Amino acid sequence: MTAPIEVSGSEAEAQPDAVLSGVERKAIQGRSLGQIAWLRLRRDKVAMAGGIFVLLLVVVALPGVTELLVKLLGSPPNQFHQNLVDATLGKPNGSFGGISADHIFGIEPINGRDLFSRILYGARVSILIGVLATLVSVVIGTVMGIVAGYFGGWVDTVIARLMDIFLAFPLVLFAISLVGVIPAKMAGLEGNGLRMAVLVFIIGFFNWPYIGRIIRGQTLSLREREFVDAARSLGARNSYILFREILPNLVAPILVYSTLLIPTNILFEAALSFLGVGINPPDPSWGGMLSAATELYTVAPHFVIVPGLAIFVTVLAFNLFGDGLRDALDPRAR
Repeated sequence: MTAPIEVSGSEAEAQPDAVLSGVERKAIQGRSLGQIAWLRLRRDKVAMAGGIFVLLLVVVALPGVTELLVKLLGSPPNQFHQNLVDATLGKPNGSFGGISADHIFGIEPINGRDLFSRILYGARVSILIGVLATLVSVVIGTVMGIVAGYFGGWVDTVIARLMDIFLAFPLVLFAISLVGVIPAKMAGLEGNGLRMAVLVFIIGFFNWPYIGRIIRGQTLSLREREFVDAARSLGARNSYILFREILPNLVAPILVYSTLLIPTNILFEAALSFLGVGINPPDPSWGGMLSAATELYTVAPHFVIVPGLAIFVTVLAFNLFGDGLRDALDPRAR
């Protein structure tokens, strides 16, 4: 038989108010979904490192910032320094491709242009095309996906077949043929400004089915939820339900897929510039720098390594940040 437990003190001392006396009382504060996602993302050190690099890259590519960094740490991207290049071999003087205090990434063979400044200006081109093309894809894909998933029936069938057509389209060949025949001036744009606009249209317009399929699948699930039925019972119009009830619940997958689509578009732009149908020289682009380096890699290997690393690190950072953001916004992930 268990011995009785002795309790000392009066009944008044055992009351909740007496127990909590002298203890600082704090109101219990709830956390929003955004705060929870931020806490989960902040714990992912790899994703945070990728996000910080992406943020720095965006800041560096801003107008004014690029020019300031070039002025402090380099020289104009199209300024030749042939006095720093061996006239016979075309190889930069000095070790490691001519790296010095004035040219921290070295210089190009043959003409001696500063690699640091060309990498920075190339980053501006890649980020601008990648982000704008992604924006085009997200807008078209979201609208088409949410309409197909919500209405279903023949609307869903037509949009689904349209997605299949776009996915089967030979995009690289079409881009090469279209960019190669664009006029010198169109819609008030000319030169590389016109080429960038065409690249944004081609990459963004033909890549929307990827995000469209994701949004369609999410919408098929959301349209059966109670809050949608409640909106219908109150007489809400379809446009209100689509863009005020369903669309806010699609913000998470849209954000995640956007961060994963930007590096894909950056790679596509670099590939087109590498093939000679992207940004025209002498304006710098990472793909164009790699294309020029293929004939000179035996003379100056760093000419291949620097732009190649720029593409690799940028795409890796976007992918790491996108993966971490996906895990942070998914309540079922650990």
